[in-house]
Amino acid sequence: MSSGAPLLSEVPLFAGLEAADREVIAQSLDVIQVPASQRVFTKGDPGGALFIVAEGEVEIFVEDTVGERTILETAGTGSYFGELSLLDGQARSACAVATRDTRLLRVDRADLEKLFKLNPMAAMDVLVLMGKRLRETDRLLDSRSRGTPNEQAEGHLTPIQRVADALAEFAGSIIFLLLHAGWFMVWVSANLGLLPTVRPFDPFPFGLLTMIVSLEAIFLSCFVLISQNRQASKDRIRSDVEYDANIRAGLEVTQLHHKVDRLYEQVLARLAALEKVSAPPPPGVGASPRPPSGTYGAVK
Repeated sequence: MSSGAPLLSEVPLFAGLEAADREVIAQSLDVIQVPASQRVFTKGDPGGALFIVAEGEVEIFVEDTVGERTILETAGTGSYFGELSLLDGQARSACAVATRDTRLLRVDRADLEKLFKLNPMAAMDVLVLMGKRLRETDRLLDSRSRGTPNEQAEGHLTPIQRVADALAEFAGSIIFLLLHAGWFMVWVSANLGLLPTVRPFDPFPFGLLTMIVSLEAIFLSCFVLISQNRQASKDRIRSDVEYDANIRAGLEVTQLHHKVDRLYEQVLARLAALEKVSAPPPPGVGASPRPPSGTYGAVK
């Protein structure tokens, strides 16, 4: 227990109380010393208290399955956090870690009910803080990238790259092959005199046709190479995504190992405490003193 009335007067949540009321609440607060880099609570822990930073600094963040952090807020002296789980009784929705040696005041549900009875407007301060953090969470969600990496890359294509992709796709189709086969048959037939209504304009060995086809092949090969380069870029993106997925999977397994190790340590600590409680007293401890030998006859 500690008297934190001077500090409570600087906290908006308690500033509206009379000095005597703040003193009453301060007497029931627990003081917690948290060394630097130690977690105050972790996501998923049962939430039964709100914390006020009396001295130091606490970082509130959410952590994904591979350990990447998204910082929601940094609570300094006079700030409070952990109110959401205290109000709804659910598990912690974020993590909190002390960035340096920190002293916290712990406010449990009974203290909060006492506060709301003394100052109902204090509930509005809690709601304002909750709304602020919800808005910050919405902002972080809106700023996250959407779509696959390939879809994002498609949005940055130049007109030349789009034309190259379209031509490369068309050049690899059956329609392109049939069109050229029909074109060559008509051209050759007309210049060999097989079409009486058409006068030959490119006699054998069809030099004009050869030049046209050569130019088409040059330009078409350039467009195909541009499209292939784009496909190579897509393959690199796919490889990077697969590599990143493998790394994330490995980190997630490591995180699971750490959690299992923590649970194992907690189980061992609880078993040790239970064994200490249930262990029989050593000989001679707690036994009734043996009466003197001369008193047995009197008892009888």
